[in-house]
Amino acid sequence: MSVFEKIPEENKLYKGNNFFLIYDRYPVSPGHILIISNKKKSDYFSLSDEEKLELPDLIDKAKELIQQENFPDGFNIGMNCGEVAGQTVMHFHCHVIPRYKNDMEDPRGGIRHCVKGKGYY
Repeated sequence: MSVFEKIPEENKLYKGNNFFLIYDRYPVSPGHILIISNKKKSDYFSLSDEEKLELPDLIDKAKELIQQENFPDGFNIGMNCGEVAGQTVMHFHCHVIPRYKNDMEDPRGGIRHCVKGKGYY
């Protein structure tokens, strides 16, 4: 059983047809949200066409929820697919990471480096 299958209902910020949203337990920045598949699917490439079609709406919903409490200047949206790509929980999840001016010295490269020192846990 994946750790995502043990998440209490009260921790879910929003529920769609195929996914739910939660705050990341190890946030890179304030407001960091995960979009998690209801069914255990290993990564983006294992999602059905129906699930893939719903995902953009949930990215927008995550952005909306983040902006209710935080005032980011930008966003990183990312998925790690496979262990060698950095995936540690083999259950589909998409990161919606708010970014803030001066949260790192040089943001060039975007998701390649995200926020220095925050990519590891």
